[in-house]
Amino acid sequence: MTDLLVASGVSKTYFDTVANDNVVALDGISLSIRAHQFVSVIGPSGCGKSTFLRLVAGLDRPTAGEITVSGRKVTGPGADRGMVFQEYALLPWKTTAANIEFGPRLKGLPAAERAAITQRFVELVGLKGFENKYPHQLSGGMRQRAAVARVLANNPTVLLMDEPFAAVDAMTRQRLQEELTAITAHERTTVLFITHAIEEAVFLSDRVVALSGRPGRIVADLEIDLPRPRRWDDMANDPRFAAYRDELTRCIHGKS
Repeated sequence: MTDLLVASGVSKTYFDTVANDNVVALDGISLSIRAHQFVSVIGPSGCGKSTFLRLVAGLDRPTAGEITVSGRKVTGPGADRGMVFQEYALLPWKTTAANIEFGPRLKGLPAAERAAITQRFVELVGLKGFENKYPHQLSGGMRQRAAVARVLANNPTVLLMDEPFAAVDAMTRQRLQEELTAITAHERTTVLFITHAIEEAVFLSDRVVALSGRPGRIVADLEIDLPRPRRWDDMANDPRFAAYRDELTRCIHGKS
């Protein structure tokens, strides 16, 4: 399987105006992600997880090293990388359908094609019947589903997700996790997912990469061999799930 996203020796240093000193956020991150793979990056607060995602998104540049997507060096934002934020990032003056249609419209696709794409993703994320609702009329879970659909409708090469379920309640979060695994499997999406929750990472992922405390360095890169589709009712009592969780916990906290 082809390596789609490659980070080679990526480091990031920034100047902290409060401390009046340089801070090394990431140190020598080298990571390859294959096409159609779901990879989560976890680690303690301040370890550089979101910094790494911003570098992949092209919203910031590494101090050293480089990142490529499909063999092309990342030098800024691009349509090949779609970002889902914690804060939903929907346009409040547009309906669900109009938000999902936004990317295809910018690409200049014909109206009939845009409508077909929009309807497909409305149904895929379970928002049929809510096409004409505005973001403020949707629950938090529905808004995040709409945000995922909005990005997927733009057909990105890589889906980047920065703790997208952190703002919803625990039950909604589990439901969204189950839905995300089904959606990304159906679409064969390549995903880079940032989370501080080890169980979430194990549940969602084909592979989990753990970073150390600052400066962030890779301390574990673990393949997750659990059956799909995944449901919490099955995983919660699966000894393999518990073993992955416990191994990653030991790696992050530096325990042997």
